[in-house]
Amino acid sequence: MSNLWSWFIIAGTIVSLIACFWLVAYANKQRASDAEIAESESHVWDENIRELNNPLPMWWLWLFVGTIIWSGAYLIYYPGLGGFGGVGDWSQEKQYSDEVAAAEAQYGPMFAAFGAMEITELANNADALKIGASLYQNYCSQCHGSTAQGARGFPNLTDDDWLYGGDPAQIEVSIVAGRTGVMPPLNAVFGSDEAIDEMVRYVQNMADGMDTSSPAHTKYMQLCVACHGPDGRGMQALGAPNLVDDIWLYGSSPTQIRKSIVEGRNGAMPAHGDLIGNDRAHILAAYVYSLSN
Repeated sequence: MSNLWSWFIIAGTIVSLIACFWLVAYANKQRASDAEIAESESHVWDENIRELNNPLPMWWLWLFVGTIIWSGAYLIYYPGLGGFGGVGDWSQEKQYSDEVAAAEAQYGPMFAAFGAMEITELANNADALKIGASLYQNYCSQCHGSTAQGARGFPNLTDDDWLYGGDPAQIEVSIVAGRTGVMPPLNAVFGSDEAIDEMVRYVQNMADGMDTSSPAHTKYMQLCVACHGPDGRGMQALGAPNLVDDIWLYGSSPTQIRKSIVEGRNGAMPAHGDLIGNDRAHILAAYVYSLSN
């Protein structure tokens, strides 16, 4: 913040507090006597309702005054007056760092103890699973759902179908380092809508066997086999999905399959290692592993 803006905010805040104090004092004055009010017909309605101009009750007045004084004290102790940081040396970053340090001192040894255990062992530890469930709800449920059954574009974590592998080590790598899946757009290489439609039908029917007589089979062996394999069962090393089961990340309708072929797909699982630390990621991996085992 520049000095000009800092002084502008300081001046505006102080003037506002002074104005509030003046307004309270002014409103407390008796600006007309009862006799003057009685003589004024403009202050009488329906012959029985008469407006009086009484000052505020003292308790109410001092409540306003106390609020203004408290505001001034607050702005001296905490940041709020432009670039002035307050005599209390408080900041959001410092409070957050202090809270994180306190939590780490309290819970760090417990996380470290769980972090030293095998994931398969943690998957049967009730205390570790409670922590893992809490971590999951905080960091994973927004994409994979509160029940971990996923949504379109976000894998189901409760079944036995895994893009990158469902063994403990692979799950932990996914959490710590993240994953990036890319299906390139292939619209340009097909040349016609008819060829794309043929490939859509070919992919839809792959569960019943590879139709080698289909014109799309040749295209598949040229463009798709490197990732999805000659039998269509995918490749976990690349995160390429299995095309012969009934599990579809983006949907199995002709429209969704066509969209995947024509426009491609770009899926990203963000890395959480720096965010939650290796011990928490280890516990979270155990919880995710337990969901399908």
